[in-house]
Amino acid sequence: MNILTIPLRTMRKKWLKTLLVFVVFGLSVVSIVSLNYVSMVVGESLEKKLTAFGANILVTPKSEKLTVSYGGFSMGDMVMGVTDLREQDVEERVLSIGYSDRISVVAPKLVAMTRVRDVAVGVIGVRFAREEVLKGYWAIEGGFPERADGVLVGAKAARKLDIGVGDTIDIGGYSAHVSGVIAPTGGDDDSVLFADLGFVQHVFSRPGEVSFVEIAALCAGCPIEDIVVQLVEALPETEVQALQSIVKQRMYAMHFVEHLILTVSLVILFIACCMVGATMLASVNERVREIGLLRSLGFSRRGVFGIFCFEAVFIGMAAGVLGYLGGFALSLKVLALMDMAGETALSMHPGHLALTCLLVVGVSVLAAFFPSWKAASIEPSTALISL
Repeated sequence: MNILTIPLRTMRKKWLKTLLVFVVFGLSVVSIVSLNYVSMVVGESLEKKLTAFGANILVTPKSEKLTVSYGGFSMGDMVMGVTDLREQDVEERVLSIGYSDRISVVAPKLVAMTRVRDVAVGVIGVRFAREEVLKGYWAIEGGFPERADGVLVGAKAARKLDIGVGDTIDIGGYSAHVSGVIAPTGGDDDSVLFADLGFVQHVFSRPGEVSFVEIAALCAGCPIEDIVVQLVEALPETEVQALQSIVKQRMYAMHFVEHLILTVSLVILFIACCMVGATMLASVNERVREIGLLRSLGFSRRGVFGIFCFEAVFIGMAAGVLGYLGGFALSLKVLALMDMAGETALSMHPGHLALTCLLVVGVSVLAAFFPSWKAASIEPSTALISL
């Protein structure tokens, strides 16, 4: 009989109590693992959906602003040295950064001014497939253009120009078909026309050029500042800025989910630890005579302490393995019930299993520390008197 066989025999002898502790600890691990996986998928899904509310990074050409005033007459701000970006070049550089997997949408835009029905109006060249992802909040009467000369009209611009769905307008000498009118958004989108980027580049003789690029980056895997730093290195001739208000709103939503899950997990873990500690403490009180005999036979305090710690290690190891497997299976079931099984492909990782077991064993030993210390503190004479 050695320090390892004693805990195993005790657990086998008191199998009902051991089973109860294992079930409580195992269910706690199942809950925490499943919550972690579900929150990870829900968080990623939530962030992808948030990209439909606009970009969070803006790439613009470098420029120099000069405020001109002479003789009491102000000429306002003058922007010097503005050059348009090259669409293909910017996209290639953006997608070459280390965090390119965090880039959700790259939406180049070309801004031009023209007159439609003798009214000055701005025309924004866009890639409609990307705008459909980026501007998920648009409510459109009609639909997105399905032809190269199709345009979307903002609500204010439609009223000002007196045009509607199905009308034909002239943009820079080229005929364009109005495929939809955007409902009021309260922003700049209300006052402009949106046309295909290739069409606008052709009409205004600016092939391959864009005025600025909007980027929607997923913030869950890294700070947005890190993505901006890499973009600045990849695009040194441009100005890259994170739209902090949008970033903060998204991070708040993400952190709320993470903090909620963390709080629930900590509560579950605390209850499980209390259960293990209370059960081990009761076991120590029941085994005072046994501890006294072990001490009389020559077992040191450290040996007795180790016997109870090994019991906690065995329970924690078993609860960690089965709890992880059960939690992974439960998370798949929960995601299927939430109709989110296809959002992200979950896979079982041996490293996660090992880390879970290590953490559960550590927590289990920590919970059993006081009962083990109490058992090691029992004097042999005190225990033998009770015989």
